[in-house]
Amino acid sequence: METCAGRPPHLGYETLQEWRLALRSPFPGFPPEALQFFRGLARNNKREWFLSRKPLFEERVKEPMRQLVDALNLALHDFALEYETAPDKAIFRIYRDIRFSKDKKPYKEQIAATFRRRGAPHHQGGYYFAISHKSVAVGGGVYLPEPALLLAIRQRIAERHEEFRRILAARPVRKLLGNLQGEQLSRVPRGFAADHPAADLLRFKYYILYKELPASLATSPALYKAIAERFRVMLPFMHFITESFATQPKKPDVRAMFA
Repeated sequence: METCAGRPPHLGYETLQEWRLALRSPFPGFPPEALQFFRGLARNNKREWFLSRKPLFEERVKEPMRQLVDALNLALHDFALEYETAPDKAIFRIYRDIRFSKDKKPYKEQIAATFRRRGAPHHQGGYYFAISHKSVAVGGGVYLPEPALLLAIRQRIAERHEEFRRILAARPVRKLLGNLQGEQLSRVPRGFAADHPAADLLRFKYYILYKELPASLATSPALYKAIAERFRVMLPFMHFITESFATQPKKPDVRAMFA
């Protein structure tokens, strides 16, 4: 393996391959301190611990996250312009809402961002990624949609299930994202025939593609490409799901909406 021996030490790359990749990537990766921060937070998820390290969080975690979101927006501009989202709107707060939770830990042990379709409410889904000391997670779709929206998605799948299966079976999707994810009902929801050819797809409670990658990827220049190419591969899936919103169900079975 080629090494960076003889090259300026401030480059910070162990191999020439990593160095060359960094030159091609618009985002160099998170600094190692970012993952160290989340490891420490997982052991000390307390207000006092966080506040004493908040400057570190802002500089070594949140600011690089803003830079990554900016870089991904440039990628989205080429193939999914409607999903471009400003960093301040894309990045989730690290503070947990613990008002109704038995888990009283005040902070999330990851940093995440979502890119929503312009003008669409949050429950209509979008692209998503998260960085932690445990993994790099990348996904997209519609998570826990409202009943009427879920019914619209199911009706579109029922009518065009062969097209939906082709999208899910595409080689790039299977290679980079795997199978459709989501909790499922034990039987076909009311309003659809039990023997419907799309019965297995209609049982899903939400529709997402989601992949967890090694945490070590977070500090590599390869992180940007790993996320951007999965966003791109998801585009036909995202189009299929979101086009359901434009076609509201005709005379919906109210029972089916809450199945």
